[in-house]
This record gives sequence, C-alpha cells and structure tokens, in this order.
Amino acid sequence: MESLLFVADRPTPLEVLAQVLETSLEAVEEALKALDGQLAERGLRLQRKGTQVQLVTMPEAAPYIQRFLGLELSGRLTQPALETLAIIAYRQPITRAALEAIRGVNCDGVLRTLVSRGLVEEVGRLEQVGRPILYGTTFEFLQYFGLKSLDDLPPLDLPEASPEEAQGSDTPTDAP
Repeated sequence: MESLLFVADRPTPLEVLAQVLETSLEAVEEALKALDGQLAERGLRLQRKGTQVQLVTMPEAAPYIQRFLGLELSGRLTQPALETLAIIAYRQPITRAALEAIRGVNCDGVLRTLVSRGLVEEVGRLEQVGRPILYGTTFEFLQYFGLKSLDDLPPLDLPEASPEEAQGSDTPTDAP
C-alpha cells in the first residue's frame, strides 16, 4: 500500500488500490488505517478526500522542503480569498451565487484566484435553471492547510440565530 501511494503522482481512488492489490475495499481501508498509524511518527501523512487517498509530507516540513527544492513562496492569500475559501470548505458544494449571498459582494475574481491556485475546483452543476457551477476544495487545499482530510477542519462556533433569523433560514441561498 505504502509503495503504491509513494509512486502515485496524484490522489488515488480506493477502488484502484483494491483492484491493483486484488483485494476488497474493506481490506484497503484496514491497510490505510494501519499505515496512517505507522506514519504518525514519520515525515509522511495520508491525506484523504472522499474516496481518494494520497501520501504527502507532513505540514511542519513545508518550509524546509520549499527551501530544499528551491521553491519560492507563492504569496499569501488575501482576506477576501480566505473568507471565500472558508465558506467553500465548510459549505461545499456551493454555488457562486450562494457565496455572494453569504459574503455580500461579488466573488468572481476571488473564485478565479482560488481556482487558478488549485485550492478550489468545479465539483458539479446544480440541477436548476442555468445549471450553476458547484465549487469544492481540492487536495491542494488540504496540503496548503496541512489537513489530512476535511474532517480535520476546526468546528464552527456559530452564534445562535435570533427567532427572526431562524425563520429566514428556509430561504434558498442558491437563488441569483
């Protein structure tokens, strides 16, 4: 399992691992769980998104790896980009219209930036008039923030809604 993930140049579907290893998905899951435990004391981590898995370096090593490989830091994300990315991470899949309803501003430029940096991608289309694009985070998002999976996102501490806000919560956020 570790060897296959080591040579893979992109996230690998669990079904492919099961097929190559000629075993069941359950056996692949067990092997991944065991490997994850072994990697906890080493410089590598298993990263998962849905049914795909990838072997990555530990986030704490990023500055040293960048220096070793001679990579320039690609600049920090702006506050609007971070806000938009946080909304996508917690609400995915989400449309541009829903993002704009939450943020209260046009998100076209920020979305283009996040897509070009590989942090966000199109994950589908909403089945309604106009078929708006649904956005979600990528493996690069997980790597950028040093997360093993989306389950590692910190919990949201949302304030309790007032009775007026609670009544308005039935309004669809994907409306233009």
